[in-house]
Amino acid sequence: MHRRGVGAGAIAKKKLAEAKYKERGTVLAEDQLAQMSKQLDMFKTNLEEFASKHKQEIRKSPEFRVQFQDMCATIGVDPLASGKGFWSEMLGVGDFYYELGVQIIEVCLALKHRNGGLITLEELHQQVLKGRGKFAQEVSQDDLLRAIKKLKVLGSGFGIIPVGGTYLIQSVPAELNMDHTVVLQLAEKKGYVTVGEIKSSLKWEVERAKQILEHLLKEGMAWLDTQAPGEPQYWLPALFTELYSQEITPEEAKEAIP
Repeated sequence: MHRRGVGAGAIAKKKLAEAKYKERGTVLAEDQLAQMSKQLDMFKTNLEEFASKHKQEIRKSPEFRVQFQDMCATIGVDPLASGKGFWSEMLGVGDFYYELGVQIIEVCLALKHRNGGLITLEELHQQVLKGRGKFAQEVSQDDLLRAIKKLKVLGSGFGIIPVGGTYLIQSVPAELNMDHTVVLQLAEKKGYVTVGEIKSSLKWEVERAKQILEHLLKEGMAWLDTQAPGEPQYWLPALFTELYSQEITPEEAKEAIP
C-alpha cells in the first residue's frame, strides 16, 4: 500500500502555525526586553536616590565607596566615566579621583630616581597618605587602583602589574611583557633575582633570562650587585622597603614635577 502524500492544505497549516509561534516568540522577547529595560531604569533611579541620600558616606568612607562602585558596576553605571553630569555634580567623585591621580603622579615622579618607575601599591598608598595630611579625605588602595586605571586611559605610561598578593604600579612608558612580569613575581619574596634562579625556576635558557634582566637594568627598574656571593644579583628597588626609610614630603614630591 502506498503512503498518502502530505496535502497542500496540511503544509499551509503547518507554515501558519510556525509563523504564529514565531510571532508569539517575538512578542514575548519584546515584552521581556521592555520589562528588563523598565527594571534597569528603576535600578538606576534607586541608585541615584541612594547616592543622593548617602553622598557624605560615599565621599568620606573608602569601604562605602567600594560598595557603591560595586553596586554601580552591576547595572553598568560608571560614576567616573565623565567629569560632568549627575554623578560628578552629586558626589564630586570625578574631582576626587582627578585630584588623587595628580597626587599619584607627584609621588611616582618623586620616587622615580630610586625605583625606576615601579612601586608597590602599599608603598604608593603610604606616600599618598603622607602627602595628603591627617585631615584630608581618607583614601584606600582600591581608590588608588581606580584612579590609576583612569590614568591608563590617558596613555600616560601607567600600568598595574599583579605580583603575588599585591600589585606593582608602573609609572613610566617602558614596554613590559609577560616575561618581565614573571621575573618580577619571582623576585617578589627576596627583592632580587639571579640568572640561575630564573633558569632553575622558569626553565628558561640563560640568554632569555639575561635579555629580560638587561632590559630592566636599562629602564632603571633593577640594580645589579656584582659583589654578591655566587652570581650577580639583580635587585628590584620597588620590592624592598629598606630603600624607602627616608620620608618623602609633599614639597619634595612637587619639586620632582618637571
